[in-house]
Amino acid sequence: MIEMNELISIVKENGICGAGGAGFPSYGKIDSRAKTIILNCAECEPLLRLHRQVLETYAYEIMQTLTQIASAVGAKEVIIGVKEAYTQTVEAVQAHLHSFPMISIGLLPEMYPAGDEVVMIHELTGKVVPPGSIPIQVGVAVFNVETVYNIYQAIQNGKPVTHKFITITGEVEKPCTRYVPIGMSVADVVALAGNVTTEHPVYIMGGPMTGNICTKYELITKTSNAIIVLPESHLVVQKKRRNHQISMKRAMASCCQCEMCTDLCPRNLLGHPIEPHLFMRAATSGTTKDIGPFLNTFFCSSCGLCEMYSCNQGLSPRSLIAEYKAGLRANGVKPPQAEQTPVKRQRSMRKVPIARLRARLGLEQYNVNAPLDESTVETKQVRIKLSQHIGAPAVAIVAVGDTVKKGQKIGEAVEQALSLPVHASVDGVVAEINDREIFIRVAK
Repeated sequence: MIEMNELISIVKENGICGAGGAGFPSYGKIDSRAKTIILNCAECEPLLRLHRQVLETYAYEIMQTLTQIASAVGAKEVIIGVKEAYTQTVEAVQAHLHSFPMISIGLLPEMYPAGDEVVMIHELTGKVVPPGSIPIQVGVAVFNVETVYNIYQAIQNGKPVTHKFITITGEVEKPCTRYVPIGMSVADVVALAGNVTTEHPVYIMGGPMTGNICTKYELITKTSNAIIVLPESHLVVQKKRRNHQISMKRAMASCCQCEMCTDLCPRNLLGHPIEPHLFMRAATSGTTKDIGPFLNTFFCSSCGLCEMYSCNQGLSPRSLIAEYKAGLRANGVKPPQAEQTPVKRQRSMRKVPIARLRARLGLEQYNVNAPLDESTVETKQVRIKLSQHIGAPAVAIVAVGDTVKKGQKIGEAVEQALSLPVHASVDGVVAEINDREIFIRVAK
């Protein structure tokens, strides 16, 4: 079996980070304190399908790799967290359980945000990650499906991260999940799903809850999961386009302190000191006598449930909290020490069903099959970002005019820092290098 230091080296050298979310370098999660390894196949956001599809297709390979990770760190168990509704994926995993006695399946409800690792850890183990802490503090390491698939490719085939599974859905002719070279543009990836079927399309990179509106020129990175195409008039688009100053004035005028944002807050229900209604009260009144509601914004997970689902007035607690939190960080304010309070006894009755969330957001018509297609995707050019992960950006180690091969390292990680290298996703010639990206034209 592979040793822990060797595994860390392989994961780092092949540029593997969390294939979704913030992109935490995965070598940082390979830790001997981890007694439980969890595979996150919750497919947290509505409309996304790639993780359940990849796990169904590569169940044996992923389970083999999970066992290697667990053995390397000395973990006692591996739990595959997957929603019970993903029957084909569950069956694919069950077919190989006899070969991996360390692994069990943890069935998750169809709720949002089941993929939040803090929520998932509680659902599967009963443990609560303390406010402001990370999973390793309770002896758990969480990896998502594609991340483990990338580790498998690195261990078995020596392949670095050069491609990304992307679900393309919404207002497109043929919703699908494709395996595309990192550095492709949104426009080129969307074209893989046929024509756009709305006159004024808006592109959302990521899911409808936590994703962001982007232009068709934005680039695919190691953390991209989906591109959702929606009409300009769609409710989700309108919510994401709100102006913060106007949102604050609307909150000042109409927040009635009903507390629904707090009552349904997943982190609050786990005993974390985030209370959106108190933040809204303090922020809209201008009262700073009690700075607790402002400091407690550090404990918000930004799941978006408060503003996309809970608030009956259509206000924007998550966006305003994010703005305040960013301001605090910019001014050097550190997260406060917070005590864990008991998990709320009403939590089991306040889980938000995915079907109800889709209906509330007007997404039901887009909840269609998006089959996985791994056929080769051709592109004329890619722009590889030097920063695709949390930590210091990679430093270019090629020059304009250099010929590069797919899988070749083109950006080196920064030594003595949390950093990862980047690799060419195509064969081609380096056409441009700047402080943000490396532009490669595909060789003819």
